[in-house]
Amino acid sequence: MPMVIGVTAGLVLAAIIVLIGLFKLMWRVAEPNEALVISGSKHKTEGLGQGMGFRIVTGHGTLVLPGVQAVRKMSLDLNETELSVDCVTHQGIPLRVRGVVIFKVGDDFVSIANAARRFLDQQKMMSERVHNVFAGHLRSIVGGLTVEDMIRDREKLTGQTRAACGTEMEKLGLIVDSLQIHEIEDPTGYIKNLAMPHAAAVQRDARIAQAEANRRATEAEQQAAARMSEATRDSEILQAGYQAERDKAAAKSRQAGPLADAAARQEVVVQETRVAELEAQRREQQLQADVRKPAANRVKTAAIAEAEATKARGAAAASATRATGEAEAASAQAKGLALAESTRAKGLAEAEAIKARAAALAENQEAVVAQQLAEKWPEIVEAGAGAFSSVDHMVLLNGADGMSEMFAKALTMGGTGLGLARQLLSTMSQGDGRNDGRTNGGTEAAPPVNGVAPTVPPVPRKERIPVTGGQEGDAPS
Repeated sequence: MPMVIGVTAGLVLAAIIVLIGLFKLMWRVAEPNEALVISGSKHKTEGLGQGMGFRIVTGHGTLVLPGVQAVRKMSLDLNETELSVDCVTHQGIPLRVRGVVIFKVGDDFVSIANAARRFLDQQKMMSERVHNVFAGHLRSIVGGLTVEDMIRDREKLTGQTRAACGTEMEKLGLIVDSLQIHEIEDPTGYIKNLAMPHAAAVQRDARIAQAEANRRATEAEQQAAARMSEATRDSEILQAGYQAERDKAAAKSRQAGPLADAAARQEVVVQETRVAELEAQRREQQLQADVRKPAANRVKTAAIAEAEATKARGAAAASATRATGEAEAASAQAKGLALAESTRAKGLAEAEAIKARAAALAENQEAVVAQQLAEKWPEIVEAGAGAFSSVDHMVLLNGADGMSEMFAKALTMGGTGLGLARQLLSTMSQGDGRNDGRTNGGTEAAPPVNGVAPTVPPVPRKERIPVTGGQEGDAPS
């Protein structure tokens, strides 16, 4: 009995082990980066067409009947392929485009099924197929672009290439994760020549920028040097000020001792001066009391005596002066009376002389006029010559005779007034006669002076003085 139980247990255990082995042999699990393609039985997979004859498992396990079904793995990893495509641009310029394409099998069952049909046993050929697809479309797209467009807008080239290859890649069950254009080679040097102006401009701008940077750096250095110089100057000025203050303090400290001695000596001198002033005041007071006051008294007494004497002398002098003045006044009065009498007598004598002259003039007017003309003849000649004093030029019509006649007329102009003089004298004589009548009738004759009657001097009678002429053309003298 125990043996039966042991055999039964061994059989059960063997059966379990066999079942576990069979399960492990039949169970297949798909990795995250792969898909299991199970064929050998009719299965309908969602999204696939009828009669596919295989089943796709991703991300989980499944039972596979050994000998009935076949299991293959399809990699879902990323793949890349290098692109090196010779192209010709729209301008006819040959270029070589280098890039890289990163692709993978799509995650959906349709993409996996399409890729399984085309690349299940040829997964290593997948990159070559993708390269051929991209090379063909890239040549077509580059043929419609210019070099400038490709250089300036590579995103446009990349986008157009991905769009053109998308349909074919979808048919292959592949999707493009990335397409990068690394380089565009130019065997003819077109791009290099195209870039030369820009490179020159860039170099120019770079040189200008470098020069500007150097200028700014130089200015900054100069400003920094100027600020450093200013700081040095300010520091030196401050140091000089501090040094001057230190020197001043040192000088004051050195002078403190002599100044103190001088102040002490000055105080001594002041005190000595005060003592001397007090001594002088004392001596002055002593002198005033001993000498000046007695002398002043004596001077005052002498002055009073002198004043009294002067007063007496003044009174005597006043009396003498008064007597002298009275005598002089009497003398002056006598002199005045005598002078008045003398003047009166002189006037009476002159009146008698005038009267006698008038009588003589009445008797012989011609002689008186001639005498007066003779006395005034120099003045008459001077007046006649003065008529020619303002003459600058003279024109004579009859030569020397005309000159003699003219000077003769000028010199004898005084004779024309002779008749007028006679008439004047006659009038004066008549007037004197009337005056004499009034004198004789109304007043008495002048009394004699000192017992002698005044005498009238005779009127002298003179002949007419002939005017003699000199030589012809000479003025009379």
